[in-house]
Amino acid sequence: MGRLLAFIKLGRPKFLVGGFVLYGLGAALAVRGGAAFALGRFVWGQLVVTAAQLMTHYANDYFDLAADRVNRTPTQFSGGSRVLVGQALRPVVALRAARVLALLALGAAVVLARRAGGETLVLAIAMIGLAWGYSAPPLRLCARGLGELTTAAVVTMLVPLSGYLLQAHRLAAPIFLAAALPCALQFAMLLAIEFPDAAGDAAAAKRTLVVRMGAPAASRLYAVVTIGAFGALPFFARGGLPGWVAGAPALLAPVAVWQALRVARGAYGDPARWESVAFWAVALLVGSAGLELLATIAGG
Repeated sequence: MGRLLAFIKLGRPKFLVGGFVLYGLGAALAVRGGAAFALGRFVWGQLVVTAAQLMTHYANDYFDLAADRVNRTPTQFSGGSRVLVGQALRPVVALRAARVLALLALGAAVVLARRAGGETLVLAIAMIGLAWGYSAPPLRLCARGLGELTTAAVVTMLVPLSGYLLQAHRLAAPIFLAAALPCALQFAMLLAIEFPDAAGDAAAAKRTLVVRMGAPAASRLYAVVTIGAFGALPFFARGGLPGWVAGAPALLAPVAVWQALRVARGAYGDPARWESVAFWAVALLVGSAGLELLATIAGG
């Protein structure tokens, strides 16, 4: 039982919530735009997303083990699951799980392509390939200062695009606009959770953006991206996103400003506030996407 619980912890299931919300956002926006809801395609698409997300979690713990071992300041949001560091399981278990999940995601994508068309397979392969390359060599994008953009592109752009495409059989401006805010907040969130890991990452030659830029500059980038993302909401409405969907995340704008200012003013360097900084960065992302989803379902 202990090994089973360790294996589940290794997959970091609490971080799967965003995948359900963002995929659901794409599907809901397509249906709100007039598409007929196809339950079968929805379920197969969610399987691709969740399998790819779990694959990434297991792969990250395996390929980031060196950085996690020298990380002396992990938090509940960063530093890996600590399962492999604590030797509760052998590292090869994580690698094997990641490979099995990659095959599961690819298999589900092939089945889905037969049901919904080849363009869905292109999106799925891009999603799975970039997710694998995030931490795995030879790409190892997370160590080249490209992991933040890659994750934002996969999790908060390709996932909702897949949900939309599977229902609407095409892509349109509203889904790109709906994904823009979560995409920016995902990028910012990764900066926030990298602050505690910076010393360990640098020691292990994992050159994240925070390591490359330095924490002070990265904190200013975090603030600019976070405030700018919410400031762009009126432009999303003018561009074709339904007004009630564009406006719903504005409820969190005061929190975003507060969070951005405190990070820029030094919270990024205070170990006592690392957990809080990461929590509110995650909350802004999931909360904003969730509000967009609820607004889409409720209609205007």
